[in-house]
Amino acid sequence: MNQISIIGAGIGGLTLGNVLKQHHLDFTIYESAAKIKPVGAGIMMAVNAMQIFETLGLKEKIENRGNKIHGIFITDEKLKTISTTNILALEQKFNSCNVAIHRAELQSILAENLGFENIQLNHSLQQIQKEKNYLLEFENGFKTESEIIFGADGIHSKVRNQIFGNGKIRNAGQKCWRGLTDFNLPEKYNHHALEIWGKGKRFGFVKISDKKVYWYALINENKFKENLNLIETFGDFDSLVLEILEATKQENIILNDIIDLTPIPKWCTENLCLIGDAAHATTPNMGQGACQSIEDAYVIGKLLEKNQDLNSVFEEFQNIRRKKVDTIVKNSWTIGTISQWEKGNQLRNFLMRTIPENLNQKMVEKILKLEI
Repeated sequence: MNQISIIGAGIGGLTLGNVLKQHHLDFTIYESAAKIKPVGAGIMMAVNAMQIFETLGLKEKIENRGNKIHGIFITDEKLKTISTTNILALEQKFNSCNVAIHRAELQSILAENLGFENIQLNHSLQQIQKEKNYLLEFENGFKTESEIIFGADGIHSKVRNQIFGNGKIRNAGQKCWRGLTDFNLPEKYNHHALEIWGKGKRFGFVKISDKKVYWYALINENKFKENLNLIETFGDFDSLVLEILEATKQENIILNDIIDLTPIPKWCTENLCLIGDAAHATTPNMGQGACQSIEDAYVIGKLLEKNQDLNSVFEEFQNIRRKKVDTIVKNSWTIGTISQWEKGNQLRNFLMRTIPENLNQKMVEKILKLEI
């Protein structure tokens, strides 16, 4: 029997494993994938996540294997600035910077640090039942018992669905392509992330290593059709966008729907706690999905410093984290709606340009400040 089982070796589950290791707790992580391999695309680790990685001794390693990002810009189709986030001021305040990195690279760093002996791959959860302890059955036939469960198994969480029986997934009505390519960006974009807003469509890009550029493209679902040509669809955008698309091989592009989770009433029950997307999945418009799962793990660790009773830790964890993540889910959904307007774009861009930079900075700072 395991004392603690973590279901899911995504970024949240692996960060939690590193936190529990710091507290000398025994745990096993169960992951459905056969191996931690380079699937998915890039990801931005914001200043809040990087502060936490520093407490785990991983900040420097992540910076070295990713790319530091000092500015984030929203522009129109011709790369004229709509909004700016000055990361340099935030870097000085929090002694950390944003880092863009390949998602699989980050997972590898986290897995290496906690030790692969603590991770059981190819273990996809089939059923979880509460008796005296929790009984776990996996699709490969393996069965085990565990006293404490952390559900870190994403937006489609089997732990959440089988134990809580709630969780309504919302579809934002947007299609998102994500891609990776070898591309030499103009030097001025080497340490900047851009998101370009058009009419009912967006394109973002960021450099994640010496040679690699990660990009994403969104359109409204009503404009989607099979075998849609992205180069034609974004033909009215700056030529740099078209060059990035032309440089990308088809096998390096993935397509997803943009979805989130309607806030659920409870994240925890006796000896069980949901974290990350299993508890509070958000749309990606604020770049905070994975960062908030990392914050979940961090807060649990901080609470364990003064209290070893996990059930009271779970309750306090939910009380501390609830307001911030609910606000991020709500605001991210709103940003996603506004950014995909098909009409009134010039007015939208004008109004966004009138928002004082210091107000924008304060809003960002609130997200990046750790709660405990």
